[in-house]
Amino acid sequence: MTDEGTTSTRAAEERPAHRGAVWAAATWSAGVLALLIALPLVARDRLPDPLATHWGGREPDDSMSLTAAVLFPAAFWAVLVLTAVALRRYRGNLAPGAAATTLAAGGVLLTGAQASIVHANLDRARWQDAAPMGIEVVLILLATGLAGLLARLASRHYGTRPAPRPAAGAPALEVPPGSHLVWLSHAANPWLQLAAAVFGLAAVAVAVATTSGVTDVGWPLVLLLALPALTMLVCSSVRVRVTAAGLTVGFGPFGWPARRWSPAELDSARVERRTAAQAGGWGYRINGLGTTVMLRGGACLVVRTRRGTDFAVSVDDAERGAALLTALIARTRQPTG
Repeated sequence: MTDEGTTSTRAAEERPAHRGAVWAAATWSAGVLALLIALPLVARDRLPDPLATHWGGREPDDSMSLTAAVLFPAAFWAVLVLTAVALRRYRGNLAPGAAATTLAAGGVLLTGAQASIVHANLDRARWQDAAPMGIEVVLILLATGLAGLLARLASRHYGTRPAPRPAAGAPALEVPPGSHLVWLSHAANPWLQLAAAVFGLAAVAVAVATTSGVTDVGWPLVLLLALPALTMLVCSSVRVRVTAAGLTVGFGPFGWPARRWSPAELDSARVERRTAAQAGGWGYRINGLGTTVMLRGGACLVVRTRRGTDFAVSVDDAERGAALLTALIARTRQPTG
């Protein structure tokens, strides 16, 4: 977009990012379906048949057969997934945020409801004896709203379209007085995103099974699964921004945590081609080359700080980002007055 006195350029590594998002969404969809079916089936020897599935106030007032209690939420989830797919294919303002919100909020709502139903009926002789519902409903609704909000926020950057890529070795940009140039780019590693989704879903499955009382594996295993999931999620994507304030590199779907350098803190900016082997692997790496955020092989935006250390990040359109940074660094060194 271009405003008076302001020039903005955008670039996005959309294909790998979207591939990772699609695989993560598919993993989430399949995992939620498996949970909805497995929870009551695993505990079927400890459940009445029929079992309570509706509460009037705090007390149960309606029931379903065990088979219906398995199939109904699974079918409802299948409809939600198909709805999300339809929203994802629609390239208007609703997508892809609406698709992500639908999958995240719907999955949390249905698995939470299924877990609470299993927990309420567990070890009861009749469905009429099911435990009353109370704070569980409030917690499920809060978790549903939070999941939808986080999914919406995380999907915002997927709406950008890639800008034309300049030729390699683009010269440094000239920054006319009074103008403000902004460069944005994004990159993601679909395999790290998929691994984060798998570990995260496993953590959710163990947490749901523990909460419902189906298993007593406990929360230590949830923590062991959740920590690598969060680590891989944070290291699986970056958002890079260059403005008059300097360079900002945000990690993960929310762009947090972030590292920032002002132009005065930088000595130079350049483009280098690096591979994962040179960087020491994928993700956030520190070796003899300095610090490298390696999400894909190829061109990297590399900056050298005044302290003599290098920081590199693999993003699309790195040439233009380096050119703008070079211009901003040069401007900070011009004599004033």
